[in-house]
Amino acid sequence: MKTLYIECKMGAAGDMLTAALLELVDDKDEALKELNKIGIPEVTYTASSADKCGINGTHVTVSINGVEEEIEHSHHDEHNLNHEHHHHSHSSLADITHIIEHLAINDEVKKHGIEIYNSIAEAESAVHGEPVSEIHFHEVGTMDAIADVIAVCYLINKLQVKNIIVSPINVGSGTVKCAHGILPVPAPATALLLKGLPTYNGTVESELCTPTGAAILKHFGKEFKSMPTMTTEKIGYGIGKKDFPVANCVRIFLGDTIGSTDEIIELNCNIDDMSGEDLGFALDAIYESGAREAFFTPVQMKKNRPGVLLTVITTTTDKDAVVKSIFANTTTIGIREKICNRFILDRKIETINTPLGPVRVKKSSGYGVQKSKVEFDDLSKIAKEKGLSLTEVRTTIAHFINE
Repeated sequence: MKTLYIECKMGAAGDMLTAALLELVDDKDEALKELNKIGIPEVTYTASSADKCGINGTHVTVSINGVEEEIEHSHHDEHNLNHEHHHHSHSSLADITHIIEHLAINDEVKKHGIEIYNSIAEAESAVHGEPVSEIHFHEVGTMDAIADVIAVCYLINKLQVKNIIVSPINVGSGTVKCAHGILPVPAPATALLLKGLPTYNGTVESELCTPTGAAILKHFGKEFKSMPTMTTEKIGYGIGKKDFPVANCVRIFLGDTIGSTDEIIELNCNIDDMSGEDLGFALDAIYESGAREAFFTPVQMKKNRPGVLLTVITTTTDKDAVVKSIFANTTTIGIREKICNRFILDRKIETINTPLGPVRVKKSSGYGVQKSKVEFDDLSKIAKEKGLSLTEVRTTIAHFINE
C-alpha cells in the first residue's frame, strides 16, 4: 500500500509540511507553479534549498503582497486572534470558507482545506469561550495559514496517497508570546487539536507544533505511531526557519507497506451479574464508542458461577472512550489491557458491474496472499430484488468477480 510516514521529531508547521511534500512530487518546480496558480489573494509561494545541521532540504516561503510576514509560527502569531486592535482587518470562518471555495482547485482539495480550518476555528472557539461564528483571524496571518493548509492538501492530493501515518509529535517546551500574553507550550488551541494523539515535550524550548500543523496532522493522519515496516521510494525534508541544536525539519517518507502491521489494544473483563438483555445493550454501546470488535466468551467464575469474558478490540486513539463505555454500561470494576501487534492485509473496495447489477468487492493482499469477497449486503439485495437464492447470485457473478 502506498504510504506517507510523517516524522515529527521537531514538531510540524504548515510551511515545513509543504516543503517536505514538494520534495516528493515528480517535478517540484512545476508543482510550485501550480500552487501559484491556485489564486489565494495576494499570496506567492517560493521555494529554496536550505540546510540545517548538515541536512539539505527545501524551505518554502509564503509572501503576502511580495512581503514575507515575520512570524514566529506561534499560537497567535499564526492566526492572531486579536479582538482589541480593531484597526486591523480580520476574517471570519465564513470569509475563509468563501476564499477556499473560489480557489482554482478541485472539490476534494477544497473539502479538506475547509475541514482543517473548521477544526482550527472550533479549537479557538473552545479556548476563548466564544461561538465559532464570533472567531476572527487577522487578515495577513490568515492568508499565510490558508496558503499552508491549501498547499498541503493540494500536494497530498497530487501524490494520491490515502494511507498517512504520523509519528508521535514533539510539541516543544517553554512558553510562547502571543497577543494575549505569555502562554505555555503547547499553546491552548494546539493542545486541544492534539488531544488524543501521542505527543511529547522534548528538550527544545520553543513552540515546535503550530495550530495549523496540528490541525493538518490530525486531519490526514490515519494512525499515529512509530514508523511501520515499509519500502521507501523517496524522502522529503521540509526545513524550518529557526536554528536549534537539532536539525529543524519535518521528514516525510514515501513508500510501500506490503502486508502491514499495526498496533491494537485488547481490553478484557469478567462479568457474572448481568442479564442477557443488559449485556446486549452494553455491547451496542461499546461498539458506538469506537470498538473495532467486541464479543463475549462463556467462562467459569469464582464460586463456580457461570459468567462471560468481555473482549474488546480498539485503537490507541479510541481507547479512553471505549474504557469509559465499558465502565458505564457493565458492572465490572476493573479492565485488563493488552497492547498487541496485528498483522493485516492491505484492503480496498471496488465496485464491479455484473449482469445482475453492481456489487462491491473487498480485495485484500499481502504476505503473498490475495483474497476477494463480495459484500453480503449487495448479494442479499440482488437476491431479494431478482427472486433468486444467494447461491444462484454467487454463481452468476462469480466469473466477473474473479476476472
